[in-house]
Amino acid sequence: MAALLQGAEAASNLSVVVHKAGELRLENRPIPEPGPNEVLLRMHSVGICGSDVHYWQHGRIGDFVVKNPMVLGHEASGTVIKVGSSVTKLKKGDRVAIEPGVPREIDEFCKIGRYNLSPTIFFCATPPDDGNLCRYYKHDANFCYKLPDNVTFEEGALVEPLSVGIHACRRAGVTLGSKVFICGAGPIGLVTLLIAKVMGAAQVVISDLSAPRLEKAKELGADFTIQIRSEKPEEVAHIVKNTLGCMPEITVECTGVEASIHTGIYATRSGGTMVLVGLGSEMVTLPIVNAAVREVDIKGIFRYCNTWPMAIAMLASKKVNVQPLVTHRFPLEKALEAFETTRKGVGIKVMLKCDPKDQDP
Repeated sequence: MAALLQGAEAASNLSVVVHKAGELRLENRPIPEPGPNEVLLRMHSVGICGSDVHYWQHGRIGDFVVKNPMVLGHEASGTVIKVGSSVTKLKKGDRVAIEPGVPREIDEFCKIGRYNLSPTIFFCATPPDDGNLCRYYKHDANFCYKLPDNVTFEEGALVEPLSVGIHACRRAGVTLGSKVFICGAGPIGLVTLLIAKVMGAAQVVISDLSAPRLEKAKELGADFTIQIRSEKPEEVAHIVKNTLGCMPEITVECTGVEASIHTGIYATRSGGTMVLVGLGSEMVTLPIVNAAVREVDIKGIFRYCNTWPMAIAMLASKKVNVQPLVTHRFPLEKALEAFETTRKGVGIKVMLKCDPKDQDP
């Protein structure tokens, strides 16, 4: 109660907080004070991710369990309003995109440039760390990236999912002339489509159960779409081959569904690569011998690393257009309605606007 009585300032930091499975609240929290290497941000745009909904619905993702109330949100952008004493590269008024994963120490993974694999990494809205779906939030200045004037706040927030697509396509080896099959036309499948095309893929075919999502994929540049109904994985793989005129050398699986992973293995050309992006059940059964004897490499990704500068540069140059992904916008005060919209699978990306004085994209 004492924290709530610290004055109007403390009462102004409206936050979206999950307390346990099924319990999501809007509540006021104190405005944080930035440390020496941190900046305080007035949040502007925060996208709702499937992981946010999962923590709300289930109270956990794998070994990450909500034990104490946690602020959600990690796809975000905002404006610097205060800088820590040691910060030199940012100043008050800078518009920034936030990379949510910050290494807590310089370990072996940081030294080889794969800091996303550090076991001690801080990550927004991953227990026990709070996220940034709030009015005011502090973050490590080194993981806040300036936005050019021609990049909107919403585009800045979408750098996070865009980074997943960049990391997946890098791991897959997408290059000039690649033929790519993407399983799943949700937000991550769609950003992977955008990145595959800009990295030089000659043709991209994408599959999904949803006709509206496949329509959005066509709008974003998919060469072919396949609507999944009741076909078996081998049958879908055959459709992919017939559609492209050959088997794709790269498959990016963005659903985490076991049958879809099977499809990806069967569809990928011998000697090709399949990257697993979607996360489903911890244990799945795979046609691993089929992959082994055809030398299909199966790779995983964990979030991203070293992607924000590339993503921002692509947005600034207009090589990538992510704005069509945003189908719904809500003020922060209507966050519970926004989460329900996302849970129902309506639209593509739901964006929350955290600054009551600036609701523009």
